[in-house]
Formats: sequence, C-alpha cells, structure tokens
Amino acid sequence: MSEFDYDLFVIGAGSGGVRAARIAATHGARVAIAEEHRYGGTCVIRGCVPKKLLVYASQFSESFEDAAGFGWDVGARSFDWKALIAAKDREINRLEGIYRGNLERSGVALFDSRAELDGPNAVRLVKDGRRVTAAKILIATGGAPNNDMRLEGVEHTITSNEVFYLPEFPKRVVIAGGGFIAVEFAGIFNGLGSETTLIYRGEEILRGFDDDLRQALHAEMEKKGIRVITEDVFSRIEKTDTGLIGHTNAGEQIEADQILMAIGRNPNTKGLGLEGAGVKLDAAGAIRVDERSRTNVPSVFAVGDVTNRVNLTPVAIREGHAFADTEFGGKPVSVDHSMVPAAVFSQPEIGTVGLTETEARARHSSLDIYRASFRPMKHTLSGRDEKMLMKLIVDADTDRVLGVHVMGPDSGELVQVLGIALKMGATKADFDATMAVHPTAAEELVTMREPSERVRREAAE
Repeated sequence: MSEFDYDLFVIGAGSGGVRAARIAATHGARVAIAEEHRYGGTCVIRGCVPKKLLVYASQFSESFEDAAGFGWDVGARSFDWKALIAAKDREINRLEGIYRGNLERSGVALFDSRAELDGPNAVRLVKDGRRVTAAKILIATGGAPNNDMRLEGVEHTITSNEVFYLPEFPKRVVIAGGGFIAVEFAGIFNGLGSETTLIYRGEEILRGFDDDLRQALHAEMEKKGIRVITEDVFSRIEKTDTGLIGHTNAGEQIEADQILMAIGRNPNTKGLGLEGAGVKLDAAGAIRVDERSRTNVPSVFAVGDVTNRVNLTPVAIREGHAFADTEFGGKPVSVDHSMVPAAVFSQPEIGTVGLTETEARARHSSLDIYRASFRPMKHTLSGRDEKMLMKLIVDADTDRVLGVHVMGPDSGELVQVLGIALKMGATKADFDATMAVHPTAAEELVTMREPSERVRREAAE
C-alpha cells in the first residue's frame, strides 16, 4: 500500500491541469485535483471561450451593414447585452459540467477548494484544513490579470475577470493595454456599439508580433472608429457622478463608463506555499521548470501559464499531456515550444506562426519577404474599406518558410493549417507547387512569386 493518499495531486483545474489529471488517471494513477474557482480555468470560464462568443456577437453590427451591398434590407435592429451575457453563461455552465464529468469518469477525485503546498509531498485544502499527501504534485494554477496597484483610483477599474459579468452595457469604454486581450476587447465593445478608446504605453500595439501586422491592425481599428492612443498611460482614475475620468500623463482626460485594465497577466503563484516547499521562482514569479516540466523539487512539477513559457491554452494542454505520459505512462515526452501557431481575435483577425521579420533578420543573413495587401472579395460589394494582409518570410539560402503572418477574415482557422506546413519544414517552392483554391483569399499564399523585399547581410568576419 502506498504511503501517500494519491499518486498525483493537481492544483488547478484549468486546461493543463485537467488534461494532466485525466491522462495520468488513464495510465492507472490515483489522481486528485483541486480548484478554488470553477473547473475549466481561465480559458473556459473567463478567457478564450467566452471572449470568442462576444467576438461573434460584436461582428453582427458590420454584417448587418454589409448586407445592404448584397441586396438585403435588414431593417430595424437592436442589441441586448443582458441577453448575450445570459446566453454566454449558459454555455459556460454547460462546458464546466463537461469538464467535471470527464474528470469524474476518468476516476479523478475532485476537491472544490483552494489548495496550497504543505511540504514537497502534501497539500493543505483551505476550505476545511484537510492535509492530503501525494507522491507527485503538479502546479497548474495559470495566470492572473496584472493591475497597477500604485495607480490612484485603480479600484474603480475592471480586469478581464470582471468584464464578462458586467450587469449593464457600457456606452463609453477605455481599455488600457496593447496586447491581444486589449485589442480583442476594443473590437468587441466597438462592434457592440460602445465609444471605445485604447491607450497603450508603447509606440505600437501588439508588442512581439510582426511589425507589418501591428501597423495594419492599428490602421484598421481606427477605420472602425476605435481611438488608439500610444505612448501614454493613466496617471490617475477619477470617479464622478456620471462615470469615470481617466487622467493621462500627456494631460488627456478621457471620460468612460468602464475602464478595463488589460496590461498583462502574472503567473498565479502567490500564497501557494511554493517558497516553503523550496520550489524556485524566476524574477517574474513564474515557476522554474526544465523541458520535462520538473521543478528543482523532485516531487513537484508545473505546466501552463504558471511557468511563463508559451502562455497559450493549447500549449498548457500539450504540456499537461506530456507530463502525464512521462511520469505515469512510461513514455518520456518533451514539448517543442517552437513554431507555435497563434491567433488574435481582433477585428480584423490575426493569425501568425513562426518568426517575425525582426526575429528573422536577427537570425538569418539572407531573407526574401513576400507581402500582399488587398481588399477581401466580400467587400467589393459591401463597400467596406478594410484590407487583408498576407506575409511570408523565407530564408533565401534554404528556401524554408520561416514565418507566415495573416490579417483578415478567418485568419485563425487559416494559420492552424499553415502551422502544420511550417512545422514540417515547408519551403517556398512547396507553397509555389501547391495548386491555388479560387476564389479565396488564401490562394494569395501560393501565388506570390516575386519578393517584395530582399534582405542580404554580409556574414560577420
């Protein structure tokens, strides 16, 4: 009989934790999982899934307008925020039930409680003080919204946690931040009818993405009526009888009904007892792990955003699966964090995989850059002034495609398939040899023949 209550105890029932628990259980391990909020984690409860539902809702306003160009008379229309949120909540409740059910059917014990480390082989369930032991412990607590607590009046703002549960629809919204969460919610509120402003401290939105995508999205957002302010931040937030006023370092006073702080996320490690168990953290508060998700403590592991590697839901799922296969299935697996495709559900949408041009220039001496910007076919009749962008970055020495960046309708769907091609090492010749599908926007990817730019750098002597 084992000296421990469980073979594996998972703290956090988000995407990575749930996958690890289920796979470990299928390998025959005795598994328990604890969650202090709701099963499904950030992605399912207050992240990717509800956000995508709100994106869909916000796109109808333009669809109604575009319909006129195709002979439709849509007539009077209105929007009901409360009805949308109620429908969203029903779907999230359904999904949480599925997560719970899948765990239970796999034989995993569920604890609805916050769990904290109580040494290298035990956790303390905060709800009732119970101490549970395990041979191995997996930390999968994800991330939490960052907020500048030094900002005067920050208590009057909301984060991406609260935005999904607003009781009333805000007619005026200001979003602080320039990352994917910020630009996505700017598109959502603008599409639903809010007067929307985005304020960001950097020179351009979407730091870390390809510069052509950043500039193109900025321009398209402004065409849609979103005010984008860069190189400025809030100095204080003032609450008034009619709402909020955001005062900025540049002297602006921006009135709003809601101010959404989307200035990043932090690894959710505070108060977990990691220091007491001897688990090392990095300067950002993330758990340090190796390629097999092992910490410096042999019995403690971590996956997902809490490790601050590649903070995307599919990556957390892959890491959780690999951990379970390695530790309980006898199949050692290391996750490859390179060439990870990603989508930003901005409006227009972005899909990206591989190196940005800046990264490629730093690593390769010879590049061919292919760019195409054009109006999607739909808008030849709708009359909407919106451009689509496609970009290929090619290593001129090997012909290998190093990166693909797309902005336009369904870019997220497109980049999933592109990710397969790039992961397999596709060359520009492979793209050229692929027959085009006509009429589609994607055919542009296989019909760009001449580089828009050739980069040649002499090798350092």
